[in-house]
Amino acid sequence: MNVKVLKANLILLTAALVWGSTFVFQRSAMQNMDPVSFSGLRFALGALCLAPIAYFRSKRPSLPLPGVPKWLPLLGMIVAGTVMCFGINFQQVGLVETTAGKAGFITGLYVIMVPILGLAFKQKPDLGLWLALPLAVTGMYLLSVTDSFNLAPGDGLVLICAFMWAVHVLVVGYFSPRMDSFMLGFGQAFVCAVLSLIYALCCETITWEGLWASRYALLYGGIGSVAVGFTLQIIGQKDSPAAHAAIILQLEAVTAAVSGWLFLGESMTARSFIGAGLMLAGMLVAQLWVFVPKRKPQGNNGTP
Repeated sequence: MNVKVLKANLILLTAALVWGSTFVFQRSAMQNMDPVSFSGLRFALGALCLAPIAYFRSKRPSLPLPGVPKWLPLLGMIVAGTVMCFGINFQQVGLVETTAGKAGFITGLYVIMVPILGLAFKQKPDLGLWLALPLAVTGMYLLSVTDSFNLAPGDGLVLICAFMWAVHVLVVGYFSPRMDSFMLGFGQAFVCAVLSLIYALCCETITWEGLWASRYALLYGGIGSVAVGFTLQIIGQKDSPAAHAAIILQLEAVTAAVSGWLFLGESMTARSFIGAGLMLAGMLVAQLWVFVPKRKPQGNNGTP
């Protein structure tokens, strides 16, 4: 693994830690705000934070990148923002009826969906990834599910969210090497905010009391998760394969479960800690497999 890929993986790991801790704020905000309103406002705040950086970077003479059509960055913003809008709002609505830890587990299922969807784009994951997937999935199950897994309405919505996040990882994997990271980060946050707020203004109620009561959740969700977390994902995916990125980003589920245990009083048992350990093991297997010596095919040298 070269230094560039290792750096990208550490950046993605940081994004996963930020996102996992955001589940606590997402869930607590539901006591005072409607779900899509919260999503729209925090993504609007995130877009506002990224706007100055995106503007100045758009003025660089090196843009657009060589060989990239002028319309492609705009397409990337719209596609990534639309997919993000569906993903985050299915997750946010689902959090009304499920725990932060369980939502982290279900969302983390996109780790299996990414390589499966990637096969449609002729992406061939290495053996290390397929060895890591059972560890990761088993770990997520032990981490967040106790006796039985019943797909409640909230869980089903978060499951749809997991599928959308898998699509988002592939979308970002395609567009991030072809455009500026901060421009993509701003664009997708702006599109997500606009679409969410249109729905919220038509179907939900936004009050000043709810905004003030949720101010810390909005600040952390907007600045930390959107402005910082999603931008780190874009930067990291420039040099990390989409399937490997999904393995690293699944650490979000561990952080979500631990944060729910510490701040929301959700259960964290010995079984949960074992699950977290298996997830970490899966991540390490996927990343360290490149160091396993590969057998070179033996050619015919003319000897019997």
